Amino acid sequence: MSTVIIDYQLGNLFSVHRACSAVGMDVKISSSAEDLLKADRAILPGVGAFPDAIENLERLGLVDAIREFVAIRKPLMGVCLGMQLLFTSSEEFGHSKGLDLVKGCIRKLPNQEVGGLHYKVPHIGWAQLQLTERGYASDSPLRSISERSYMYFVHSFYAEAQQESAAAFTHYGNHVFCSAIRQDNLFAVQFHPEKSGELGLAIYRDWSSFKTTC
Repeated sequence: MSTVIIDYQLGNLFSVHRACSAVGMDVKISSSAEDLLKADRAILPGVGAFPDAIENLERLGLVDAIREFVAIRKPLMGVCLGMQLLFTSSEEFGHSKGLDLVKGCIRKLPNQEVGGLHYKVPHIGWAQLQLTERGYASDSPLRSISERSYMYFVHSFYAEAQQESAAAFTHYGNHVFCSAIRQDNLFAVQFHPEKSGELGLAIYRDWSSFKTTC
Protein backbone atom coordinates (compact mmCIF):
# COMPACT_ATOMS: atom_id res chain seq x y z
CA MET A 1 0.00 0.00 0.00
CA SER A 2 1.18 3.52 -0.80
CA THR A 3 1.99 6.11 1.86
CA VAL A 4 2.36 9.87 1.30
CA ILE A 5 4.36 12.08 3.65
CA ILE A 6 2.60 15.43 3.42
CA ASP A 7 5.04 18.20 2.50
CA TYR A 8 3.83 21.64 3.58
CA GLN A 9 7.34 23.11 3.80
CA LEU A 10 7.74 22.68 7.57
CA GLY A 11 9.03 19.37 8.79
CA ASN A 12 11.56 16.62 9.25
CA LEU A 13 10.47 14.97 6.01
CA PHE A 14 13.57 13.05 5.07
CA SER A 15 14.17 11.47 8.47
CA VAL A 16 10.54 10.31 8.46
CA HIS A 17 10.97 9.04 4.89
CA ARG A 18 14.09 7.08 5.85
CA ALA A 19 12.34 5.52 8.85
CA CYS A 20 9.33 4.50 6.76
CA SER A 21 11.53 3.04 4.03
CA ALA A 22 13.52 1.14 6.66
CA VAL A 23 10.40 -0.73 7.78
CA GLY A 24 9.33 -1.55 4.21
CA MET A 25 6.73 1.09 3.41
CA ASP A 26 6.11 2.23 -0.16
CA VAL A 27 6.46 5.93 0.62
CA LYS A 28 6.81 9.26 -1.18
CA ILE A 29 6.97 12.92 -0.18
CA SER A 30 4.41 15.19 -1.83
CA SER A 31 2.67 18.54 -1.42
CA SER A 32 -0.04 17.56 -3.93
CA ALA A 33 -3.62 17.16 -2.76
CA GLU A 34 -4.15 14.76 -5.67
CA ASP A 35 -1.27 12.54 -4.55
CA LEU A 36 -2.60 12.57 -1.00
CA LEU A 37 -6.09 11.48 -1.97
CA LYS A 38 -4.74 8.68 -4.18
CA ALA A 39 -2.59 7.27 -1.34
CA ASP A 40 -3.67 4.47 0.98
CA ARG A 41 -2.07 6.09 4.04
CA ALA A 42 -0.60 9.45 4.95
CA ILE A 43 1.78 10.96 7.48
CA LEU A 44 1.56 14.58 8.60
CA PRO A 45 4.95 15.46 10.12
CA GLY A 46 6.15 18.87 11.24
CA VAL A 47 8.59 21.04 13.12
CA GLY A 48 7.89 24.72 13.60
CA ALA A 49 5.10 27.11 14.49
CA PHE A 50 1.42 26.14 14.36
CA PRO A 51 0.17 29.33 12.58
CA ASP A 52 2.81 29.00 9.83
CA ALA A 53 1.89 25.36 9.33
CA ILE A 54 -1.83 26.05 8.95
CA GLU A 55 -1.10 28.93 6.56
CA ASN A 56 1.08 26.68 4.39
CA LEU A 57 -1.48 23.88 4.38
CA GLU A 58 -4.18 26.31 3.28
CA ARG A 59 -1.98 27.87 0.60
CA LEU A 60 -1.17 24.46 -0.86
CA GLY A 61 -4.81 23.36 -0.86
CA LEU A 62 -4.12 20.61 1.66
CA VAL A 63 -6.53 21.50 4.47
CA ASP A 64 -9.63 20.27 2.63
CA ALA A 65 -7.68 17.34 1.16
CA ILE A 66 -6.60 16.15 4.61
CA ARG A 67 -10.14 16.44 5.94
CA GLU A 68 -11.45 14.50 2.94
CA PHE A 69 -8.74 11.85 3.38
CA VAL A 70 -9.80 11.34 6.99
CA ALA A 71 -13.52 11.42 6.12
CA ILE A 72 -13.10 8.48 3.72
CA ARG A 73 -11.47 6.64 6.63
CA LYS A 74 -7.93 6.21 5.38
CA PRO A 75 -5.23 5.98 8.09
CA LEU A 76 -3.48 9.26 8.90
CA MET A 77 -0.54 9.59 11.30
CA GLY A 78 0.56 12.90 12.83
CA VAL A 79 4.08 13.45 14.20
CA CYS A 80 5.03 16.28 16.61
CA LEU A 81 3.59 19.49 15.09
CA GLY A 82 1.61 17.19 12.80
CA MET A 83 -0.20 15.84 15.87
CA GLN A 84 -0.98 19.35 17.12
CA LEU A 85 -2.42 20.42 13.75
CA LEU A 86 -5.13 17.76 14.06
CA PHE A 87 -6.67 19.60 17.02
CA THR A 88 -9.33 22.30 17.15
CA SER A 89 -7.10 25.26 17.94
CA SER A 90 -3.75 26.47 19.25
CA GLU A 91 -2.60 29.26 21.57
CA GLU A 92 0.80 29.54 19.87
CA PHE A 93 1.42 33.18 18.86
CA GLY A 94 -2.16 34.11 19.69
CA HIS A 95 -5.07 31.97 18.56
CA SER A 96 -5.13 29.79 15.44
CA LYS A 97 -7.70 27.34 14.16
CA GLY A 98 -6.50 23.80 13.52
CA LEU A 99 -7.86 21.03 11.34
CA ASP A 100 -10.44 20.27 14.06
CA LEU A 101 -10.25 16.51 13.48
CA VAL A 102 -9.60 15.92 17.19
CA LYS A 103 -11.28 18.03 19.86
CA GLY A 104 -8.94 19.95 22.13
CA CYS A 105 -6.55 22.88 22.32
CA ILE A 106 -2.77 23.23 21.95
CA ARG A 107 -1.23 25.02 24.95
CA LYS A 108 2.27 26.02 26.03
CA LEU A 109 4.24 23.85 28.42
CA PRO A 110 5.01 25.60 31.72
CA ASN A 111 8.53 26.28 32.93
CA GLN A 112 8.95 24.47 36.24
CA GLU A 113 11.35 23.90 39.11
CA VAL A 114 10.74 20.58 40.85
CA GLY A 115 12.99 19.20 43.58
CA GLY A 116 15.74 21.64 42.64
CA LEU A 117 15.62 20.61 38.98
CA HIS A 118 14.71 23.08 36.24
CA TYR A 119 12.27 21.86 33.57
CA LYS A 120 12.70 24.42 30.84
CA VAL A 121 10.75 25.01 27.65
CA PRO A 122 11.27 23.75 25.01
CA HIS A 123 11.17 20.20 26.28
CA ILE A 124 14.07 18.49 24.48
CA GLY A 125 15.19 14.94 25.18
CA TRP A 126 14.03 11.50 26.20
CA ALA A 127 10.90 10.93 28.27
CA GLN A 128 8.73 7.97 29.17
CA LEU A 129 5.34 7.01 27.80
CA GLN A 130 2.53 5.95 30.07
CA LEU A 131 0.12 4.00 27.87
CA THR A 132 -3.66 4.08 28.22
CA GLU A 133 -6.03 1.28 27.32
CA ARG A 134 -6.05 2.57 23.73
CA GLY A 135 -2.27 2.43 23.66
CA TYR A 136 -2.21 -1.14 24.98
CA ALA A 137 -4.79 -2.47 22.48
CA SER A 138 -3.66 -5.45 20.40
CA ASP A 139 -4.11 -3.52 17.13
CA SER A 140 -2.56 -0.27 18.44
CA PRO A 141 0.47 1.21 16.63
CA LEU A 142 2.04 1.33 20.11
CA ARG A 143 1.59 -2.39 20.68
CA SER A 144 5.28 -3.29 20.31
CA ILE A 145 6.52 -0.91 22.96
CA SER A 146 6.34 -1.50 26.67
CA GLU A 147 5.03 0.66 29.48
CA ARG A 148 7.59 3.32 30.44
CA SER A 149 9.42 3.13 27.11
CA TYR A 150 11.49 6.23 26.35
CA MET A 151 10.86 8.36 23.25
CA TYR A 152 12.57 11.50 21.96
CA PHE A 153 10.71 14.82 22.30
CA VAL A 154 11.31 18.33 20.97
CA HIS A 155 8.39 20.68 21.69
CA SER A 156 7.20 23.78 23.53
CA PHE A 157 3.47 23.15 23.17
CA TYR A 158 1.28 20.17 23.99
CA ALA A 159 -2.19 18.88 23.19
CA GLU A 160 -4.84 19.25 25.84
CA ALA A 161 -6.73 16.21 24.57
CA GLN A 162 -9.95 14.61 25.73
CA GLN A 163 -9.40 11.46 27.73
CA GLU A 164 -11.19 9.21 25.24
CA SER A 165 -8.71 9.98 22.42
CA ALA A 166 -5.52 9.63 24.50
CA ALA A 167 -3.27 6.62 23.84
CA ALA A 168 -0.35 7.74 26.04
CA PHE A 169 0.65 10.40 28.54
CA THR A 170 4.07 11.74 29.50
CA HIS A 171 5.36 13.56 32.60
CA TYR A 172 7.55 16.64 32.32
CA GLY A 173 8.32 17.76 35.84
CA ASN A 174 4.96 17.91 37.58
CA HIS A 175 3.12 18.48 34.32
CA VAL A 176 1.37 15.60 32.54
CA PHE A 177 0.52 15.94 28.84
CA CYS A 178 -0.99 13.74 26.14
CA SER A 179 1.86 12.27 24.08
CA ALA A 180 -0.15 10.02 21.72
CA ILE A 181 -3.71 9.84 20.47
CA ARG A 182 -5.78 7.26 18.66
CA GLN A 183 -9.19 8.12 17.27
CA ASP A 184 -10.76 5.93 14.61
CA ASN A 185 -8.40 6.18 11.59
CA LEU A 186 -6.26 8.86 13.22
CA PHE A 187 -3.07 8.11 15.14
CA ALA A 188 -0.61 10.76 16.28
CA VAL A 189 2.35 11.23 18.58
CA GLN A 190 3.98 14.29 20.13
CA PHE A 191 7.43 12.67 20.08
CA HIS A 192 9.61 11.73 17.11
CA PRO A 193 9.55 7.97 16.41
CA GLU A 194 12.15 8.43 13.67
CA LYS A 195 14.59 9.76 16.31
CA SER A 196 13.68 7.16 18.96
CA GLY A 197 15.71 4.14 17.87
CA GLU A 198 14.34 0.65 17.29
CA LEU A 199 11.18 1.21 19.33
CA GLY A 200 10.40 4.26 17.20
CA LEU A 201 10.83 2.22 14.03
CA ALA A 202 8.51 -0.41 15.51
CA ILE A 203 5.80 2.25 15.81
CA TYR A 204 6.07 3.07 12.09
CA ARG A 205 6.07 -0.64 11.28
CA ASP A 206 2.98 -1.34 13.38
CA TRP A 207 1.20 1.75 12.06
CA SER A 208 1.71 0.46 8.51
CA SER A 209 -0.81 -2.27 9.36
CA PHE A 210 -3.06 0.07 11.34
CA LYS A 211 -6.74 -0.48 10.68
CA THR A 212 -9.68 1.83 11.28
CA THR A 213 -11.70 1.27 14.41
CA CYS A 214 -15.22 2.57 14.85
